[in-house]
Amino acid sequence: MTKSPWADFFDGHAPVYDENCFTKNTLFEVGFLIRELALDPGAAILDIGCGTGRHAVELARQGFRVTGLDISVGMLEQARQKAHDAGVNVNWIQSDATRFSLPGMFDAVICLCEGAFGLLGSGDDPIGQPLAILRNASAAMKPGGRCLFTVLNALCLIRKYNKTDIENKLFDPLMMSEVSECAAPEGPIMRERAFVPTELAMLCIMAGLEIQSVWGGTAGNWGHRSIDPDEIEIMFTARKPA
Repeated sequence: MTKSPWADFFDGHAPVYDENCFTKNTLFEVGFLIRELALDPGAAILDIGCGTGRHAVELARQGFRVTGLDISVGMLEQARQKAHDAGVNVNWIQSDATRFSLPGMFDAVICLCEGAFGLLGSGDDPIGQPLAILRNASAAMKPGGRCLFTVLNALCLIRKYNKTDIENKLFDPLMMSEVSECAAPEGPIMRERAFVPTELAMLCIMAGLEIQSVWGGTAGNWGHRSIDPDEIEIMFTARKPA
């Protein structure tokens, strides 16, 4: 199987990933996850696109049974070291989020900060890629389990780009995606997909999930509030029927 350009990017970015400004609110974000997903002590949690493990390790530190899944070997190396330093056990899995299978194991699933959802390679289908991840997440959850995702806000992209940008292929309104800032000028095509709330609801239905809420979800500013059309991310929660 050909290595994903996203795996290459994250392998290279792993040593400096935690220097990003959006990685500085882990304790607040983990507290928010525990409340919103109504996590019981010791609950089993799957972190899709776990990156360097900042949420997974903190959840494990607070007594949860955590599995972190990521496409990047480099990111998982950082995550393993972080777990070792914290003295916690996390089950780390290297896999493409569209291809894994962990049926019926988890009380909750999280996928945060565009860790996987909507990161498109040159051959990825803009509907099939996120739908495959949602279906895998749904299959991984126990009946009654819940998930929380943060995704790019399509309303923001629509307001950001103009006709010239579309002609220059910076923004594709059919795929609702933009050329990623992570892509090298001479490298493979890497696009980041954004979503509108109604589309997220339909994708959840197709994956066997019941969407429960859609809020503003930009990193560092999570909360129960209406979506701002200019913010970068939105958040949704969904439930697997009991």
